[in-house]
Amino acid sequence: MMHSQLFPKTLKEASRDAVAANHKLLVRGGFMDQLMAGSWTLLPLGWRVVGKINNIIRAEMNATGGQELALPLLHSKEIWNETGRWESAADIMYTLKDSREREYALSFTHEEIIMDLIRKHVSSYKDLPIKIYQFSTKFRQELRATGGILRGREFLMKDMYSAHESEEDLMAYYEEVKQAYLKIFARLGLEVIVTEASGGVFTDKHTHEFQVLAESGEDTIYYCSECKQGQNKEVLSVAEGDKCPWCSLGKVVVGKSIEVGNIFPLGTKYATDMKAFFTDKNGKQQPFWFGSYGIGPTRVLGTLVEVHHDEKGILWPKEVAPFAAHLVGLKDAGEVYEELQSAGIEVLYDDSDRSAGEKFADADLLGIPVRLVVSAKTGDKIEWKDRNSDETRLMTRPEVVSALSTI
Repeated sequence: MMHSQLFPKTLKEASRDAVAANHKLLVRGGFMDQLMAGSWTLLPLGWRVVGKINNIIRAEMNATGGQELALPLLHSKEIWNETGRWESAADIMYTLKDSREREYALSFTHEEIIMDLIRKHVSSYKDLPIKIYQFSTKFRQELRATGGILRGREFLMKDMYSAHESEEDLMAYYEEVKQAYLKIFARLGLEVIVTEASGGVFTDKHTHEFQVLAESGEDTIYYCSECKQGQNKEVLSVAEGDKCPWCSLGKVVVGKSIEVGNIFPLGTKYATDMKAFFTDKNGKQQPFWFGSYGIGPTRVLGTLVEVHHDEKGILWPKEVAPFAAHLVGLKDAGEVYEELQSAGIEVLYDDSDRSAGEKFADADLLGIPVRLVVSAKTGDKIEWKDRNSDETRLMTRPEVVSALSTI
């Protein structure tokens, strides 16, 4: 991609109401644009990052046996009434009526829709377990849609659902997904703490959240300094300074955090409420054991910036960076650009006629892991600089191609 073709260009200043780092830097860098409070446009650079986040999530969900689908976002009142959540979740649902006064909701989650799908197509234990997921937009009436893209009224969610013949099988898969989530966040460059939490409008059982420590976070968690297990303050049974109840090695400390994922063991409530049953090995009708597992890719986008930035801009982890390298041409670098592209390397080429200072400032703001400079001073070589380092070194074209090909 050439800078001259990139839409939009960077901004020198963030909006006055921007407080969170992700709000300031993602808007200035041209990764996203705010339509209104809690509603964001993912611009081409931002969509590239989210696409890479999604691919990492997709790979690990597929590895657990998950199958991807796409579910409708407009739901009838009748299906939500089957579980009673039309009333219990009314405070966070967006509802509307059509010209015939029929009532609908915009999806804030999909448990009822999935259970309806399963009861239509699964009748025997032989067809279980079912593991299906999607990436879709969710709509929730957030009272305080603040913190940039961390808390929106509409946002992207990866939601997975599983149906099982027994609680034992459900909890075995629940643990498998928990481990898959740990792999996902490690690949994304996020260190997470697994915390016990309440189920909110989803279940009356304790659930698990995946929290990232950040001063800008809205959650308060109590966690072990050693094993990194913890509890959200809403289900608190430990106190700061206590000996860790999980590993007995560390002490309980307190921190602010951002929730980037959650998993819910939903039991048989949804199946029972919706009269969704299968025939077991003994020929008896049984309700499905149900689980739900969510990760917010757009919230992950914002969280990455909150924990990976400096005073100059963003520092993207290499696996999710929009490009592998940012080529800055202080003289014509078209040949280098073509060579990198031919080698299959994702590169952003600043072909503008701006000053070196402006180009370097943009490179720091955008946070692409490697900056390459071609200038009169570099001669027939290329200056290589890692975004998280002040050191530079001169390399030949083959050396640059080889180094970028192994990242």
